[in-house]
Amino acid sequence: MLSLGALFLSAFGAATLLPLQSEAVLVGLLLREPGAWATLLLVATLGNVLGSIVNWLLGRAIEHLRERRWFPFSANQLERAQQRYQRWGQWSLLLSWMPVIGDPLTLIAGIMREPFWRFVLLVTLAKGGRYIVVTMITLGWFHNG
Repeated sequence: MLSLGALFLSAFGAATLLPLQSEAVLVGLLLREPGAWATLLLVATLGNVLGSIVNWLLGRAIEHLRERRWFPFSANQLERAQQRYQRWGQWSLLLSWMPVIGDPLTLIAGIMREPFWRFVLLVTLAKGGRYIVVTMITLGWFHNG
C-alpha cells in the first residue's frame, strides 16, 4: 500500500510544475511486482491526471495569480504558450505527456477555458497512453520470442 501511495504522489507531482519523474517509480514497482501491472498503471494514470487537473484549475485562476513573484512563467512565456494553444487547440493536449511542454499545456488549457470534460478525456488518453507504453516496455511485451 505504501508503494501505491508513493507512485500516486510521484505521478501527481510530476504532472504539476514540480520536476519529478514518475516513470522511474512505475518501472521500479513493475519490476518488483509485475503481476500488479494493471493496478500500478491505474494509480500512475490517476495521479498524473489529477495533477494535470491542478494545472488546469491554476490556469482558470491565472488572472489572480499572474502578478505573484513565485509564478513560474513570464508574461512572454505565457503569451507564446497561448498562441500555440490557439493554433493547435484542444488536440495539443495529446502532447500533455511530454516533458517540458506537457505541464504548461495543461495550464494553458485552463487559461483558454478548455471544457473540463474534454480536458480530462484528452489528458487521460495522453498520459495513460504513455504509462501503457512504459509498462509494455518494462514487462517486455514487445519482445518477439
